[in-house]
Amino acid sequence: MKGIDRNYSLSEIETTASWLWGQIKPYRVIAFHGEMGAGKTTLISALCTNLKVEDVVSSPTFSIINEYRFTDDGKPESIYHIDLYRLKNEQDAIDAGVEDCFYNGRYCFVEWPERTPTLLPEDTVHVYLHSVDENNRKIKIEEN
Repeated sequence: MKGIDRNYSLSEIETTASWLWGQIKPYRVIAFHGEMGAGKTTLISALCTNLKVEDVVSSPTFSIINEYRFTDDGKPESIYHIDLYRLKNEQDAIDAGVEDCFYNGRYCFVEWPERTPTLLPEDTVHVYLHSVDENNRKIKIEEN
């Protein structure tokens, strides 16, 4: 996968989430980049809806890590939704247990991954979100 791009409107978020899952499913750690308000949490929430997550999906800004359950091909799976915005450094992330999430084989959707650049696994896929305007976004997917 070399730099896949797609534009979408907020009214197309569910179909975009379905398309995105088809692109990122083979990866376990997915890093979501974008400025404040670019739609990282909204897209992750749409992904979780698409996957029929059994839990309430909410921003982990204050808890740092939320865990959600879903069923994939008939077997139970978990997703860690991690928000690193409030962390000051990589030691804070290690203390919060983030590194354990990255390397335990479960899916990790990571917001603000630039806070822990050396902790991310080598095979992390990166999703870049940009606001085009109030209702439109651009998404770009890149492998490490």
